[in-house]
Amino acid sequence: MLATPGPLPTGPGWSFEVKWDGMRVLASVTEGDDGRALVLRTRSGRDVTANFPELAELAGAAPDVVLDGEVVLLDAGVPSFAALAHRMQGVVGAAAAERRPVTFMVFDVLRLYGVSLLDRPLSERRATLERLDLGALAHVEASPLYPDGASLLAVTAERGLEGVVAKKESSVYRPGRRSPDWVKVAHRHSQSCVVGGRRPEKGSGSRIGALLLGVSGPDGLEFAGRVGSGLAGDAVQQLLTERLGPLTAESSPFAQTLPRLDAAGATWCTPRVVVEVAHLGWTAAGRLRQPVFRGIRDDVDPTGVQREP
Repeated sequence: MLATPGPLPTGPGWSFEVKWDGMRVLASVTEGDDGRALVLRTRSGRDVTANFPELAELAGAAPDVVLDGEVVLLDAGVPSFAALAHRMQGVVGAAAAERRPVTFMVFDVLRLYGVSLLDRPLSERRATLERLDLGALAHVEASPLYPDGASLLAVTAERGLEGVVAKKESSVYRPGRRSPDWVKVAHRHSQSCVVGGRRPEKGSGSRIGALLLGVSGPDGLEFAGRVGSGLAGDAVQQLLTERLGPLTAESSPFAQTLPRLDAAGATWCTPRVVVEVAHLGWTAAGRLRQPVFRGIRDDVDPTGVQREP
């Protein structure tokens, strides 16, 4: 279940949480003849269990449970998507994970002891979650609830956090749907985009100078602008080259013909890689204003990337 962007709700019947800047994950624990098995999956269904070996302790939460939450990595005490980005890419050894561990912030429980809780109200699901002994797990926390959304919004802004999510206490859980019963209020704009092409850095034939970005539209992939800020680091260059190189295509994947200024020198690619960018809003022409690259999002299905306000 996904939150809808909007103004902060007021009135009774709402609870409020911090909007964590991380990767949404479903944690499923099942018990069989060989013991308990844990599987971590992203929104796109990708298995990322091996990416986060420090979360193996989740198998001790209950013998049969599905938890919804967000994996975060702290940077100077604040969750940082950029710091987490490299952990999304592949298998991580246990020793490396323990040197800089993630935290799984759990905010919902969808199944317990074989019983689906999807049709139970959030207030009941949350009470069930709090009865689980998550406090005994070193890298797992229940995402705190707050009664005063306006105060939480002010505090998250002061501390450099991403924002607030308001949830209607009577809401049932609808997997994969964007619901008005969950409302997100962000302090900064962030957008997932599909990469449809790349342009070389000036004076360099091999380094990437800009990515050509797109979002899904009624006629196909709509051009959302290009991003060059945030691409300079050698690690970012290597990762993008490795991921985009095999996807090189002969023609543009965009539904419309791109302006010559944007398309000049472009190498097109099959739109399968999703990246996250921060930005200052949208222009009247439907372009991102001053986008900055934050990282690759392997947890997002490229066919479902939509423009957000």
